[in-house]
Amino acid sequence: MEAITYDRLQETLYHETMSNGLQVYVLPKPGFQKTYATFSTKYGSIDNHFKVEGEPEISVPDGIAHFLEHKMFEEPEGDIFTKFAMQGASANAFTSFDQTVYLFSATENIMANLETLVNFVQHPYFTDQNVEKEKGIIGQEIGMYGDNPDWRVYFGLIEAMYAVHPVRIDIAGTVESIATITKETLYTCYNAFYHPSNMLLFVVGGVDPEAVFQMVRDNQAAKDYKPQGAIERLFDQEPTVVHQARKVSKLPVSLPKCLFGFKETQLGRSGEDLLRRDLTTKLAMDLLLGSSTKLYQKLYDMDLISDGFSYEYNSNPNYCFSAIGGDTKDPDQLLEVIKNEIEAVKSSGFRAEDFERAKNKKIGGYLRMLNYPENIAHEFTRYNFRGGDLFKVLPIYESLTLDDVNGRLREHIDWNQLAVSLVVSP
Repeated sequence: MEAITYDRLQETLYHETMSNGLQVYVLPKPGFQKTYATFSTKYGSIDNHFKVEGEPEISVPDGIAHFLEHKMFEEPEGDIFTKFAMQGASANAFTSFDQTVYLFSATENIMANLETLVNFVQHPYFTDQNVEKEKGIIGQEIGMYGDNPDWRVYFGLIEAMYAVHPVRIDIAGTVESIATITKETLYTCYNAFYHPSNMLLFVVGGVDPEAVFQMVRDNQAAKDYKPQGAIERLFDQEPTVVHQARKVSKLPVSLPKCLFGFKETQLGRSGEDLLRRDLTTKLAMDLLLGSSTKLYQKLYDMDLISDGFSYEYNSNPNYCFSAIGGDTKDPDQLLEVIKNEIEAVKSSGFRAEDFERAKNKKIGGYLRMLNYPENIAHEFTRYNFRGGDLFKVLPIYESLTLDDVNGRLREHIDWNQLAVSLVVSP
């Protein structure tokens, strides 16, 4: 067991790599009543074409990572949610573009719940019957999201940006793609991506680290995992330019929904390099579009945005993009006003006092986040899977300069890389 101390944050993170390759991290929070645990695999919706060292190359149906997540909760004796509930825990799971996460939160029976979490994720149970049954359930979910304007405008933006990269595919897949899933393909993906060497267990709360590690050591020692070679994720060459400048979808909405963003051209970054660009971009977007900025107030006064206006930056070694927007009465005017303001800021740069205020706000938000076990667990895992370290965010923020943020704004906001997604009434 290795202790990693972050003196300025007054945090000590404990880490151990199990003999089968499983990474285990424990962050004790003395005085906290709730414990939160995540058991995650570096496997998401984009991983539909891959090769495990020593095995043949394989392509699998879109949506299979999400389908697999659903099926993991089914055990021969019944639904695993019931067991968690009987032990006083609330359990859940989710699939994103690049990870699948299983989790629970509880204030009691922590070791029992932790063992339940590890055991059910490491015990797949797929049959022809339960796979066929799940297709109907997920098919309904796909239909529900297809009728959701916010979901449609978001994935419409990604579809507009990307021509071939699987990030453009809905995380749940399509009704047609999931129809081809079998228990054999589920086991193939499970065996490839749910090997302990591709997984991370994170526990945060009022726990004793050594007790957690000993439980995991004993648990994993009782299971027979053979060493597995490296996983190679295979992607077709994505064009640098956006696939489609403007994409329009039709759904009954009271106001048009408009999302626009910029497709990153420089990819392949990971670790601290990717983390630094991620933080710099988000700080620049706060300075440009935050609720206290002149641009936000101008858009609000012009009745071009509502309280639902938002922005984000999604970064991964293989794809990066921004997404900005919300409900608006006039998407074209919204874009015109924002473009004019961005060009003015690109020319003049941000004001030094605004930069310092925004940076301090980001640092304050980060420090507050460290009081919320759920946020710590999810952010730590997300950064770790991309080669970064959540606990290095503070020194990176502190090292950012006004020149860094101005330069990043000019680099990312490239109008040749702009894509727009609209949802309008028929």
